[in-house]
Formats: sequence, C-alpha cells, structure tokens
Amino acid sequence: MDFDKSILSFLKPELVDTILAESDIKAFPKGTEILREEQYVKVLPIVVDGLVKVYSRFDERELLLYYIEPAQSCVMSFYAALNNTPSKVFAVTEENSKIILIPVQYLPKWLQEYPKFNELFYHQFNLRYSELLTTISNLLLDKMDKRLYDHLIRKTEMIHTKTIKISHGQLANELGTAREVVSRVIKKLETEGKVTQNSGEITVL
Repeated sequence: MDFDKSILSFLKPELVDTILAESDIKAFPKGTEILREEQYVKVLPIVVDGLVKVYSRFDERELLLYYIEPAQSCVMSFYAALNNTPSKVFAVTEENSKIILIPVQYLPKWLQEYPKFNELFYHQFNLRYSELLTTISNLLLDKMDKRLYDHLIRKTEMIHTKTIKISHGQLANELGTAREVVSRVIKKLETEGKVTQNSGEITVL
C-alpha cells in the first residue's frame, strides 16, 4: 500500500526500509477496534494517516486516554508488547486510517540496533505525560464549558474539519462526565454562538 514515507523521516532510511519489509500496512475504516483490553499485543501501530482513539473502560464507562495522530505510536501497546503483558486499553479508529503494523518480535532487536528507534517511544512517553498534566490541570481549574469547547477545537484540528459527527454520549465518555451535562453545556455554547448542532453533528464556529 502506497503512502508518503516522509511521515517516517525521523527514522534513518535503513530502519524505515527494514520496518516496511517486515511490517504490514493496512487501511482501517472509521470505528474499527484494533486493540482490546486484555488482548496480547502482537503488532505495534504507527499511524501514517488518520486518527486512533485510545481509551480505558471502568464500570461500563469509557475514559479517553489519548489520540494517536500521524507519525505517532501507542505507548501503552509498546509497554505491553515489550513485557508480554495483556493490553490495559482499547484502541479504535476515529477516522479512516492507514496504519503500519510492526510485528512485536522485532522490537528488542531493532531497539538495540537502531538507537534512533528508541526516540520514537521516549517522545511518546513525554507527549502522553504532558497531556496527562494538562488533563489534570483542566479538571482542577477549568469549568465544563471551557473543557468541552477546548476538546471540540482539538478534535476539529486533528481531523481538519470544523464539523464533527459525534453524539453527546460519546463526548461525555471522552470528558468523563454525564451525557446530560454535555447536552446542557452544548446548548450554552450554542447560545453563545460558539457552536451549532444538527442531526448528530456539531460545528465549531
């Protein structure tokens, strides 16, 4: 499957060739579950196009952990693969996505032979830690209307469109709140002229 190799420009060309020779590149439609909790990780993803949502589940409620954007991988899958432990997260495509699937048996060898490969995962750890601090700060300091509006803006930036097809229930899961709260806040944002909504779609103005 063709794709722009420049998405992997942070890796040495010989490592890119090695990865592509041993890995599969697959297209997944929006809404495809590519990893389940308690599943052993057999392949490590690097997203080359699209968007993947990583989340956990507690008492039938979802908790958004992070998004995997192009040129990024899944740090939770990386940890589980190296330690041969079951996944603690779910991963689902948020948009139609093209993903490199690296067989995990090659990871120890490549991490040793190509030190630059380690930087991909060091970067992911740092990125997710920074996101966690931001999330904690938002929970402690920001009101729900700001959290929800900022979240909508972030989603539009990732998928490059101002209109998002998403339910109030899904937004509630992603923000760790109740659907009724999201519905009330969306109505407030709509009154303030910040968003419009129609038939399961929300447009950020």
